[in-house]
Amino acid sequence: MAAIAAASIAAFAALSSANPSTTDARNGTSAGATDSNGAPIGSGAPSATTTPGAAPTSAAPMPTGPCGRKAGAKPVVKVTNVNVGVSVKGYGGEGDTEPLPMAIASTPSGGSWLAWLAGGKIYLGKLDCDDKLVGKPTTFTGIDLQDVQADANGGVLLLTRKGSCGSGPLCGGSSSPCNTMHMVRFDNNGTMVWERQVTNLSSSRQGYDNGARFVWWYQHHGRLATDGRNWAAYFGVAITVQNGNCVDIHEGDRMQVVSSSGKLVSHRDAFEVGCSHAWTSRIVWDPRAKKFAMVCATDNDCRIAQPSPYRTVASGTCDGTLFGGDLVLAKSKGYWTAWSQGGKIRLEHFTTGASDKRVSTGFSSRHPHLVTYGSGRMLLSWASGSGMTAQVYDSGTGAKVGGTFTINARDHDYQAFKAYPDGSAAYPAAGSNGTSIRIARVMPLG
Repeated sequence: MAAIAAASIAAFAALSSANPSTTDARNGTSAGATDSNGAPIGSGAPSATTTPGAAPTSAAPMPTGPCGRKAGAKPVVKVTNVNVGVSVKGYGGEGDTEPLPMAIASTPSGGSWLAWLAGGKIYLGKLDCDDKLVGKPTTFTGIDLQDVQADANGGVLLLTRKGSCGSGPLCGGSSSPCNTMHMVRFDNNGTMVWERQVTNLSSSRQGYDNGARFVWWYQHHGRLATDGRNWAAYFGVAITVQNGNCVDIHEGDRMQVVSSSGKLVSHRDAFEVGCSHAWTSRIVWDPRAKKFAMVCATDNDCRIAQPSPYRTVASGTCDGTLFGGDLVLAKSKGYWTAWSQGGKIRLEHFTTGASDKRVSTGFSSRHPHLVTYGSGRMLLSWASGSGMTAQVYDSGTGAKVGGTFTINARDHDYQAFKAYPDGSAAYPAAGSNGTSIRIARVMPLG
């Protein structure tokens, strides 16, 4: 286990002010949004618009997968506005300390599970092949949404709930709140099957007790991955350490694995603390290496790293602009991760340690996103004006595939695209009004 950084909670406030995840804000909503032709997107029944990609083609798009989504020779973006009937948590201030508004998961049948935060609850709804809401959404107790993933039998939510700090005493500063992180398993009706805390608070261990692992205001977001049987959660965590007659609160990350029956399991890839002073926890299951692979951004030598034990992927600088994007499988071996430093986006290929190939994209953004995009490709995207810009890359060579194209959906620093079995990728974004969510789908390539 990596050593816990010996810094007091007072240092965390200073780090937060320097870290882009806690200083960048993008206010407002996407009300009055228009499609690529300048026409308004309605706020009533779900509607869709399509935007062509990099270049025209004469090839006829071919249906793919169980949903029959058409694959062409260029990326085509389909945007669907979904009215969910409740006030969705707005974008407002963005950062790893702020609640996430929404998340999406792909299903083997080609549809989706859409989760969103509204009115102090986590809502979960099912989307059909046309990205339209079907049935009645269900709700779960939660104050922050982290991620959602799915399989043929339903899926798992990763969410935060209220916890208790206890009496302390702290050696100094303030670290509240002391919340808990949970996996919640649901079936294909959206009904809870089991729930499991992946922090360690209990009736006998509160946040200010030595050895506690809890979720606080500081870097705490997380992601899910599955090997087909077990579910893994990788997230930022607060670490309570006894210091004489008082306790200090440190910050790192934590990975826990839960079985299909909802029990915590001992797993070779799990750990109590990996990166310390960490943010942007990213995880993927690698069936070729039979392991969960992870990367973090950390101020431990200011780098993008693999946790537990530390292995540097790419060296950065502690100038307040270090940001880790997403993690995907490379075509044959290893992984690609997107990250930014000084607002410049890089792609790094690595296997078990340092990057063996860097792609300097030439694109500028503080918060890039990366997702698998069909066989042998990956999709890089980033905020651009009121929407997003994207570029396809070969996941073997790192070479560009075609040119850039636009996505008419508002970016969020910490939300993620998800890959679909038919080769498409989808992203949940702020809708055309406060009770809707926009699903931006990049259709498959042939």
